[in-house]
Amino acid sequence: MASSLNLSFDSDEQSSENYEEKAFDAFMCPLTRQVMWDPVTIESGQTFEREAIIKWFKECRETGRNPTCPLTQIALKSTELTPCIALRKAIEEWRKRREERELEKARVHLTLLSSEQNAVAALRHVITICQRNEASKDLVRDQGLIPMIVDMLRSSNRQVRLKALEALRVIAEENDDNKETVSEGDTIRTIIKFLSNEYFQERALAVTLLYELSTLEPLCEKIGAVYGAILILVGMASSKAENIVAVEKAESTLKNLEKCETNIKPMAENGRLMPLLKKLLEGTPEVQLSMIECLSELVLANDAKATVASKVGPILINIMQTGTLQAREATLKALKEISSNEASSKNLIEAGIFPPLINDLFSVGVYKFPMRLKELSASILANLVNSDAQLETIAFEHNGRMVTLLSEDVVHSLLHLISNTGPAIECRLLQVLVGLTDSAASAKEVVAAVRSSGAIISLIQFIEAVHRDIRVAALKLLGNISSYMGPDLSDALGGSTGHLSSLMRVISDTNIITEEQTAAIKLLADLPEREPGLTRQLFDLGAFQTLAIKLSEIKHGVILSNRHVSIFQEGIARILSRITYGISEPDYLNFAMQYDLGMVFLDLLQTTGQDNLQIVSATVLENLSRESKNLTRVPELPPVKCCQIFSKPLPVKGLCRVHHGFCSMKETFCLLQGRAVERLIACLDHQNEKVVEASLGALCTLLSDGVDIIEGVFVLYDAEGIRPILDVLVENRSREVRQKAVWAVERILRMDDIAREVSSDQSIGSALVEAFRTGDYKTRQIAERALKHVDKLPNFSSTYHQIQRA
Repeated sequence: MASSLNLSFDSDEQSSENYEEKAFDAFMCPLTRQVMWDPVTIESGQTFEREAIIKWFKECRETGRNPTCPLTQIALKSTELTPCIALRKAIEEWRKRREERELEKARVHLTLLSSEQNAVAALRHVITICQRNEASKDLVRDQGLIPMIVDMLRSSNRQVRLKALEALRVIAEENDDNKETVSEGDTIRTIIKFLSNEYFQERALAVTLLYELSTLEPLCEKIGAVYGAILILVGMASSKAENIVAVEKAESTLKNLEKCETNIKPMAENGRLMPLLKKLLEGTPEVQLSMIECLSELVLANDAKATVASKVGPILINIMQTGTLQAREATLKALKEISSNEASSKNLIEAGIFPPLINDLFSVGVYKFPMRLKELSASILANLVNSDAQLETIAFEHNGRMVTLLSEDVVHSLLHLISNTGPAIECRLLQVLVGLTDSAASAKEVVAAVRSSGAIISLIQFIEAVHRDIRVAALKLLGNISSYMGPDLSDALGGSTGHLSSLMRVISDTNIITEEQTAAIKLLADLPEREPGLTRQLFDLGAFQTLAIKLSEIKHGVILSNRHVSIFQEGIARILSRITYGISEPDYLNFAMQYDLGMVFLDLLQTTGQDNLQIVSATVLENLSRESKNLTRVPELPPVKCCQIFSKPLPVKGLCRVHHGFCSMKETFCLLQGRAVERLIACLDHQNEKVVEASLGALCTLLSDGVDIIEGVFVLYDAEGIRPILDVLVENRSREVRQKAVWAVERILRMDDIAREVSSDQSIGSALVEAFRTGDYKTRQIAERALKHVDKLPNFSSTYHQIQRA
């Protein structure tokens, strides 16, 4: 084992005792008893350390004595100091020889084979020498010790690694040549690895060393080029758990790295955007272009997009208008990314992005914008309209007058451009129109322009496009305007079965529901459900059969669940409901029986969290139940024989109480036989009034003309449904719900026992009085009859009949 390094660094004399060449007496200052650094001679001819003799003269003056020579005590006429250049040079040469020998002895222990004690002592010795004399740092480099110290970073001993990091930092401090030597080879990568070390001391020393190296500008690019270096530094600089010194050094290192332009992009990629934005704001046009090109290649987080838009949005918009074609293209690419966030879109709109964007899109002739840039402009516009900005209130100048995106001529221009460009721009502009029609307020303006331009046929053509994104956008747009242009769309789609066939091919395509399938199903579902011609075409195409099978596959898990399934399922239910509005037609009726639509929609009624699906299901059950009285098979009674004239006929078993015939959910859609009554009653407590209205409508079919109303009331009573219906009346919900509730309550109150019980409930009487007072003519008539049932109004007709009989 190597012998222990026995060096002491307390003084020059002690250190020099380890070597044959000791310090000459002439090197020693008489006052400090130390080897001098800056020897000077005074008037007496004696030589001292400059600082020591200056301190002596100061003490003489402070004590009221004339300056004297410390050795001879001779009074001095002058305190002038004369540098001893020759002596100082001799001392420096002596020191250099001594330090060379000391470093040579330390070198022996600067290997990975040395003991921890010797290695740490040797590193301490190097640190001391360098701290004692700046010139010694050059000596350390010249003797080749720096690579040896770098090798010590690979030591398995933590104390050795710590001391090696410290030594390299001291060696590199204020010495550019040493910085370059330290950074040779793979050293910087090794240092950066320490930044992820589990021990905070190693991280702190490593980042401090890295900071020293980063003060030399040529090394900034080298540091930034190490994979992950900037990300680690950014993370360290923003860490709340890291040592405060390490945090500050990491931040300072990043500040130095900003000087190198090649580091700007990776910094921005790792969330440190301000250096890029600063250069973009303050740089020359060439620098601005470089920064914009960097920005255009970034994938930014949403908060970063908002920051960029607020800081440099105006200058980017200005470059859109005044920059070179290259600069404008880079700017548009950057804006495409930035505008894909709602907050950043609003910032860009406020900064005035619409005028140059619209001008570029609609430019023609000499000033025509290249198509690839129009595509970018269209993408940006699509992003902007998807923000929740009030677009109808944002006016801007176009062709010499103030307009909005919803102005008729602007929408006309968009529609014209869609029909006269390539697929990429078509897709983006269709997405713009989708965004404009997403809200009811702006959709009406777009619909008016579509009508006035006669563009509905050309828009429908896009559902046959080759490109999927175009088809999806067209389907979404048509779906958005279908509530305003339902008949027009029905006619246009129904005019050619090819379009309907295309939609059905999309819908039935795969067992994984896609965005396109969802858009297609929504479009068909939004068309007027009572349009018999369209329903017939769909039936003849086999659409209802396909959709019924799809619905069954969703129920049984054949179709994989994803974010589109619930909307797809609702759309299928709405389309299938069309057939129930014409259920009296034999082929529709047979279809409903074959696929057991009553039970299908009864199952869907229990789907919680999908209010629209429950509304459709209850409405379908109402439509089907209305037909039950016509489908019930009433048993034929055998001819009565003479001997049986005075006998009571035997009861027929299995008859429906309400319809007095043989019923089932599958063949006659009977709510009672399908056990649907309780499920519909449960929906009367729903928060959504539309669900309540639809469910109440279905229950009312048990009380309608053509059925046994008394038995219908008993069915509701047995299912504990009377009180929920009365509660619906009392809750005074929407006009439609109240009308149905008044109708149902009047029929229920025809039962004297119930009427007597209800007559004492003031809330029900008040609700009926309110309906009688504020309802329409028909509702008032029904409320009047109900009030008579509970003796709130006199029954004049019965009084009149009593007088006649008297």
